[in-house]
Amino acid sequence: MPTFPNDPAQPLTFPADFVLGSATASYQIEGAATEDGRGPSIWDTFSHTPGKTWNGDTGDVAADHYHRLEDDLDLMASLGLRAYRFSIAWPRVQPTGRGPANPKGLDFYSRLVDGLLDRGIAPVATLYHWDLPQALEDTGGWTNRATTDAFADYARTVGEALGDRVAIWTTLNEPWCSAYLGYGAGAHAPGRTDGAAALTAVHHLNLAHGLAVQQLRAVTTNDPQYSVTLNFHVLRGRGDGGEEAVRRIDALANRSFTDPMLRGHYPADLIEDTAAVTDWAFVQDGDLARIHQPLDLLGVNYYATTAVRLWDGATARQNHDGHKDMGGSPWPGSPQVEFVEQPGPHTAMGWNIDPDGLEELLLDLHAQFPDQPLVVTENGAAFDDRVTVRADGTYAVRDPERVDYLRRHLTAAHRALSSGVDLRGYFVWSLMDNFEWGYGYSKRFGIVHVDYETQRRTLKDSALWYRDLAVTGTIPPLPALHVADSSSRIQVG
Repeated sequence: MPTFPNDPAQPLTFPADFVLGSATASYQIEGAATEDGRGPSIWDTFSHTPGKTWNGDTGDVAADHYHRLEDDLDLMASLGLRAYRFSIAWPRVQPTGRGPANPKGLDFYSRLVDGLLDRGIAPVATLYHWDLPQALEDTGGWTNRATTDAFADYARTVGEALGDRVAIWTTLNEPWCSAYLGYGAGAHAPGRTDGAAALTAVHHLNLAHGLAVQQLRAVTTNDPQYSVTLNFHVLRGRGDGGEEAVRRIDALANRSFTDPMLRGHYPADLIEDTAAVTDWAFVQDGDLARIHQPLDLLGVNYYATTAVRLWDGATARQNHDGHKDMGGSPWPGSPQVEFVEQPGPHTAMGWNIDPDGLEELLLDLHAQFPDQPLVVTENGAAFDDRVTVRADGTYAVRDPERVDYLRRHLTAAHRALSSGVDLRGYFVWSLMDNFEWGYGYSKRFGIVHVDYETQRRTLKDSALWYRDLAVTGTIPPLPALHVADSSSRIQVG
């Protein structure tokens, strides 16, 4: 079993109003890909294209959440979750990305929100977690400025339907992935490998965020909070020129979103670094004012750190940036930067485990934006979980590595909170095992195990540990796993 060096002598307790929840994404769990009027998304197209995902896996069925909604809501309640962060599938609401809403699609999310409220769980809705309607991609996707207007209309449609009940609205999840992995690297849908297209997508996603916040504010009636979620790259410079490598990647990965969203301008060094890729003519008058909208919360996704240095041009260039190599680059304008392999321990994704990186990130964001409340919207780890059968025939999943990971990172978050960071909550990724994008079903991030053949849900030890945290607000000690009796090990079949 793991040990926890540098554990505090006394138990750490979060404030009473600190939100402890879990998160998922629509295409990763819902399934029902062609049911009740849902149209195809870019991930349907991408995953059905040979060679794009591990083993040819698709999200057609995923965790079948669409058909198992009530059971999954009961599961969330059994874990004591205070909030649930889910995403809305745009093509389930508007099959082609435009036009009237699909009533059955909206009804699903209305039932989800009502079911959460009935169980005392705050609904946290993300408008976009990467499943762009394919019809919009056919006209250029996020490289087409018209997609931003379509997204604004979609935001208004969903806001009008659910805007009396959702507690927190998130416009975009990880636009870095949508833009750079989708349009630059080719590793995510739609699978394009064009640096200029990636930077165009960056701007249009930023603009879509600002327009969506405006639309939501115009139609919601229950005084919700508004947010965006970014996946921040915590960078480690290596060798001579490491500082320059950090600056370049920080501009591409982090400041290309935080500066326009939170400061109202693009970084001058980003424009200069990418001048050979694009002239940024897609930025029109008034865009930055539309992007720069006040936010109640800034969502922070963190999994690992990234080590960079300037490439010497002679040795083989390292590319350990944590993402699948599909022939393109998610780093337009910075081919001279290489991504250095980092020492372990690592998760099953090959990502290094560094809880200090989360604390550093939260402290840095607080220093940059001292008046901006933060929330950890994703943090978690994939490991090679195994199901065991107890003598009484029930199932268990022993995942001490994940408990170790979560406990260390929550302790780091608590340190940041104690240092003055305005941190409002933490959402573990993910509630359940699911379709892990290009890796298909080969990676398991869930605290709940899903048997994809039977759809049986089994609480892992990490779920039991997290339940103790959610119920008490205090980071549990490891021995709690050993003293739990069999009656506490809930299995949801």
